[in-house]
Amino acid sequence: MGLSLAYKVLKDHLIEGELNTGQEICIKIDQTLTQDSTGTMVYLQLEAMGIEGVKTDLSVAYIDHNTLQQGFENADDHEFIKTVAAKYGIVYSKPGNGICHQLQLENFGKPGATLLGSDSHTPTGGGLGMISIGAGGLDVAVAMATGKYFMKVPKVINVKLSGKLSPWVSAKDIILHVLRELSVKGGVGKIVEYTGEGVSSLSVTDRATITNMGAELGATTSIFPSDSNTLEYLKLQGREGDWKEMSADADATYDEVLEIDLSALEPLVAQPHSPDNVRPVKEIVNLKVDQISIGSCTNSSYSDLMKVARILKGKKVHPDVSLSIAPGSSAILKTLAENGALADMIAAGARILECACGPCIGMGQAPKTDAISLRTFNRNFFGRSGTESAQVYLVSPEVAAVSALKGYLEDPRILDIELDIKMPEKFERNDSLFVYPPADRKSVEVVMGPNIKPFPINKALGDKLEGKVVLKVEDNITTDHIMPSNASLLPYRSNIPHLANFSFSTVDKEFPQRCKDNGGGFIVGGDNYGQGSSREHAALAPLYLGIKAVITKSFARIHKANLINSGIIPLEFANASDYDKVGFMDDVEIENILDMLPTGKVTLKDKTTGESIELKFEGSERDIEILRRGGYLNYAKSNLI
Repeated sequence: MGLSLAYKVLKDHLIEGELNTGQEICIKIDQTLTQDSTGTMVYLQLEAMGIEGVKTDLSVAYIDHNTLQQGFENADDHEFIKTVAAKYGIVYSKPGNGICHQLQLENFGKPGATLLGSDSHTPTGGGLGMISIGAGGLDVAVAMATGKYFMKVPKVINVKLSGKLSPWVSAKDIILHVLRELSVKGGVGKIVEYTGEGVSSLSVTDRATITNMGAELGATTSIFPSDSNTLEYLKLQGREGDWKEMSADADATYDEVLEIDLSALEPLVAQPHSPDNVRPVKEIVNLKVDQISIGSCTNSSYSDLMKVARILKGKKVHPDVSLSIAPGSSAILKTLAENGALADMIAAGARILECACGPCIGMGQAPKTDAISLRTFNRNFFGRSGTESAQVYLVSPEVAAVSALKGYLEDPRILDIELDIKMPEKFERNDSLFVYPPADRKSVEVVMGPNIKPFPINKALGDKLEGKVVLKVEDNITTDHIMPSNASLLPYRSNIPHLANFSFSTVDKEFPQRCKDNGGGFIVGGDNYGQGSSREHAALAPLYLGIKAVITKSFARIHKANLINSGIIPLEFANASDYDKVGFMDDVEIENILDMLPTGKVTLKDKTTGESIELKFEGSERDIEILRRGGYLNYAKSNLI
């Protein structure tokens, strides 16, 4: 029986365990990445481990989220990350260099390698044939300290591509179609592997768009084979020596198969407020648009922006539309400036933003009240844009550019323009915004500003949990709900005591004070709780507020891991219908929790109603020991370092 490409890469990196679905394994991590929004916590954790240097082949600290320096906080965080990077042997990417995933793809990604990143869109590297996984910051810190990552073996979905995309249909439409078919929870516990003759028609940046947005499926990661297109991309970057051919065995078996005829696809759009709320563009008529943003780690490549420039050339953006464009890297911006495409975009009336995440994570360009905003991004969760009343639609760069000219959502197939983009012979590597570690790292002093506060550390688990249900929420609660991300809060990602005051603020503004008044308590949620970003702040803020356990119908992968890492127990209803039996502000307790966790069966007593409700815990022996110790940092210091 042959192996999928995903299992081949995992097998090559296997340290402990066997490749059996659901079993916990330990794999070697070749590369890590962090970004500044999660990075300060990662490096505070790394400092606490007391190591001399990272054990990976390469670790990179990117500054791409908190680049809006309206106070000292972001600049202080950048200096802290820069000095920690120098101390431990980590490459530092300065503000303005670009978005971490685009830069990693251009400069460091290697077919067949493993990459762990403290950002949920780390699977972008799967476009190069890597196993690239988004994880919580503490998992990344441990990977840097030990070169190891523990995970449960996922199932593998084979998305088999045939045919070729029609003109004006793009890679964004492929992943939107996959989301329409599988939903935002269809990839939980799975790797999505793309195969078939249709793969050869997709460039590496096309593939990276698809693997990037595979995060919205809830998937562990997504992966494409490494082929002649991969070699061509690496040659453009001057890195052909990093190439090797990799694909699944001819007789590989998969847990599920989804077949897609690329020629049958058409331009698609994800409507508010979920990436899987997908319809054909042609079905949405007369949707007047106020704002359009092009960029993000999903659609900021050279070819994406060249198509936009070609559409805009010689034309004017509609007077009612604000169009902003953010290139994915300084190398891309430099090339656009040299070939005249940047001038075409500016002449058309586009606002050119810094090479950074920007509006994708709510850092600037918040839409006006009740605005319709088209974005080439990966998420359109409620309130993520910075304006709660705004309606955000996700589209391809082609749809975005044509709609910017028309002033309303438009099918790009109305235009008769040639969009066959010729790539440059070679991209010049731009090292001017990378800072490499010094030869002598012992003399480096770490600089820590006043906004950087110690991360909360849980205490060892006792035998009884009790308290009130201080919050009850519905299905598909995202990490943006749990710990909002916007321009006013992002500068405090290093300050959990301050940030905790805004936990669940878009859902229930009284939640933080209620936790303080009741000494913490329990959260009850529905299906797919914690989908979205990898931010461990969505676990650290509830930890700081005294949350002891979260009880749901089901969890998103990364958030469940972050809860365990923080020492908060993730429990699920044995019968989903029992969700209705637990009320808001009920008094509940769990006795003998230490004895029950290893059995996987936990009994919750609702003292308000007298009900006894059966829960389940799904985790490994190692997960249980982490919870016993009060979190992964406590465990790692005594077991791994």
